[in-house]
Amino acid sequence: MNDRAESGGVLTPQRLIAELAARGERPAVVTVIGDEATSWSGAAIAEKARLLASGLIAAGVAPGEPVGLYGANRPEWVVARLALGAAGALAAPFDDLLPEAEIAPLIAHCGCRRVFTTAGHLAELRGLFEGDEPEWILLDGAFDPGAPGDSGATSEGARAWQSLLAASAGPLPEVDPGAPAMIVTTSGTTGRPKSFTLSHANLSANVQAIRALGVIGESDRALLPLPLDNVYPTVVGLLCVLHSGSTLVFPEEITGPQIVKALKIGRATLLIGVPRLYAAVLGGIEGRVAARGRLARLLFDRLLALSIALQRRWGLRPGRRLFGGLHQQVGPELRLLISGGAKLEPELIWRLEGLGWEVLSGYGLSEVGSVYTANLPWAKKIGSEGRPLHGPGSLRIVEQSDAEGEDESEAWEPGEGEVQLKGPSMLAGYDNAEATAAAFTEDGWFRTGDLGRVDDEGYVWITGRLKEMIVLAGGKNVFPEPLEAIYRASPFIEEIAVLEVRGDLVGLIVPEPEAVRASGYSRVEDLFRVALADIGRPLPAFQRLSGFALTREPIPRTRLGKYRRFLLPALFEQARAAKAPAAEAPLSEADRALLQGWPGNELWALLQARYPDKPVRLDADPQLDLGIDSLEWVSLTLELERRFGLRLGEERIAEIRSLRDLVQAVAEAPSAPAEGAAESGPDPEGWLRPRGPGTALLGRGLHAASAGVMRLLFGVRGEGRETIPAGPPCLFVANHVSDLDPLVLAAALPPAQRDALHWGGDRVRLFEKAALRPLARALKVFPVDDRMPATSLALAGEALRLGGSLAWFPESWRSPDGRLQDFLPGVGRIVAGYDGPIVPVLIEGTFEAMPRSRRWPKRHPVTLRFGAPIEARALVRRCGGEEAVQEIADALKEALAALNRP
Repeated sequence: MNDRAESGGVLTPQRLIAELAARGERPAVVTVIGDEATSWSGAAIAEKARLLASGLIAAGVAPGEPVGLYGANRPEWVVARLALGAAGALAAPFDDLLPEAEIAPLIAHCGCRRVFTTAGHLAELRGLFEGDEPEWILLDGAFDPGAPGDSGATSEGARAWQSLLAASAGPLPEVDPGAPAMIVTTSGTTGRPKSFTLSHANLSANVQAIRALGVIGESDRALLPLPLDNVYPTVVGLLCVLHSGSTLVFPEEITGPQIVKALKIGRATLLIGVPRLYAAVLGGIEGRVAARGRLARLLFDRLLALSIALQRRWGLRPGRRLFGGLHQQVGPELRLLISGGAKLEPELIWRLEGLGWEVLSGYGLSEVGSVYTANLPWAKKIGSEGRPLHGPGSLRIVEQSDAEGEDESEAWEPGEGEVQLKGPSMLAGYDNAEATAAAFTEDGWFRTGDLGRVDDEGYVWITGRLKEMIVLAGGKNVFPEPLEAIYRASPFIEEIAVLEVRGDLVGLIVPEPEAVRASGYSRVEDLFRVALADIGRPLPAFQRLSGFALTREPIPRTRLGKYRRFLLPALFEQARAAKAPAAEAPLSEADRALLQGWPGNELWALLQARYPDKPVRLDADPQLDLGIDSLEWVSLTLELERRFGLRLGEERIAEIRSLRDLVQAVAEAPSAPAEGAAESGPDPEGWLRPRGPGTALLGRGLHAASAGVMRLLFGVRGEGRETIPAGPPCLFVANHVSDLDPLVLAAALPPAQRDALHWGGDRVRLFEKAALRPLARALKVFPVDDRMPATSLALAGEALRLGGSLAWFPESWRSPDGRLQDFLPGVGRIVAGYDGPIVPVLIEGTFEAMPRSRRWPKRHPVTLRFGAPIEARALVRRCGGEEAVQEIADALKEALAALNRP
């Protein structure tokens, strides 16, 4: 087998796989899920990549065939990416955060007949293709790196990636360095997709140049929270890290708490991110300091100013000692922050450096293999983009304007010009001949469209843009003209120009006066806020406008009808300054109550302090009015967790449309202080009162029929049933992955416990329809409303106090991926007021039978593992008392996790 194809020094997939194999059992990829880090060794990844590559070839994957990759960062994604390269296929990665309706046209455009994806995406992808759908290969599912072979499909109509593993690795084809390795696509929502390919030699040129710098070493562990569809995280975060012998660390989610957790548990020494991520990190740090009072903030500012001054004047770096406690909280071993994708502002760099981290930024484009210039620890000018990786001859400044003879050049400074690149990492061209001709000069240089200059020491300074493409602070590219056409479809908009202001995508709007008058809206700003939100909702998050300004003056255009975009930032600021912030409508009684009670009063003060220049109003849209994008949520969720002891997950955040929603979400979170029961008692509707003989008989009949169906369809099997107490009271605590969970749990219980069991059921789903209420009564189901957690928990506790048993799912919502989620503290409150046995129950198989993405179940074996009973009083004492509700919940989660068998 030709595992080491040197190919003149080019880093081919076979060579990288061989390097991984040489690591042996040293970790190559680490995933942090919950409070645990799972390692995949270099040898395990290399073995699986070889077997998968051989299996792909045996399955008919042809050299150069595009194969899609659409899923979140995970070790299986890495294995698939390496295997595709080793098999000679063309990897076509797609952004995991983009909706399936947008990805489907890109899959078709790239000609992918096979796509690696996940069960969640697959449920939405089906039916989006006009012709034959691709063959779907699922990346999720249990996998033991030491066990060869197929672990089984996890969704109907798709195959598990393990099923493609060959029994043994056969000879792999030699890879031509010039052969395409990766296809990069633009979004298809704004017109015909545009794509280009990068060869193995293109990628290798930058990877090896970066490794030769010696910035990343074998002892490093690099945390990568960026999606691997982009060239920057692929080159720097995946290929360069693995080629350098370092370990790659993936966080569970891209939220503040999860990133900080991954930094600690994954023992990360460096973080690979984009400017918005670092701005969010710094904002979170400064917010925590400000919360400690004026004196703490003053001391922090003085120490930081001293640290920066010592570094700028004498090159000293005292930040790590001055802020040692901060480093312990954020990441004890974190030393280096690498930034790309967009410009990292000098002020932000200095503040991060002053806090004790080394910050390295650079410049590049996807078309040239991402990083093209870089600052280094020993050769750095903060504010510049560093020096070219491939030498000064690979970059030039062309000082004449090429902008259709217009006067855009009037905005240039002396010595500025277009940055043009040429070198071994540059693409050959686009799939569009017209785009290729426009992108290259006659002598073969790539036209970046960026304005810049090179100083006397060879450092590159980027000062602006010539081309219309907007590069946002998070590294995403936006083409304004097609996006303007989408927003201009509103009847209220006569003209709109899309631009970037301080890292945000905004719009300068000329209203259509007749349509505005006919709308009946008395407040014009509200009309446009609603209209823009409605238009932007189907778009990817980075293409939605985060703000707007209204003007009555026509937007300036060239003689050819194009906007004179270099004038737009000034016009936008003028238009915004001319409008005073709209006054908030008088508060209703409910709104006043929301803001006067806890935690609304504290949260409102936090928002006003955090966004002093933004319209902090209850009706304000977090994105449109305050500019809170996905990376700002990183910082805000850190502050919410610290201040209120709660976590807002990504699913809950996606439901928030206004600051009123945010205040309510925090107020209704299970961790909010529970109030006492209502004066009428915890069960005013009588759901817990004893059933009559007829209702009880109906309940037993329904349970018996359901149990028979569950055993017939899913072969429900209970392990450890002998440990279950003979009768009530008993609290059964189970994981939650499917709507089938209550049915299979009831089927596995002894009749005496099943008949005594009470259940909490969603009020909206089970109690809104009058016809379902008698069935709920017969089955001992009481209503649970997330908006009233205190009442729901009081009902649960009352069911146990009255001598019954209770089934409780502490995750509250069904797991999206089948993994055990964090337990909410509500179960801790129930246990704190209970004196009896607790039985942990691990449910396996219902996720495969009916995950949250499926409407109907399929047959799949189901097993329930019952753990040994835990005495509630002993657990409460062990966790620190009745107030330690989160500790109690965490202990129960550990008990369930202990039942899991690999």
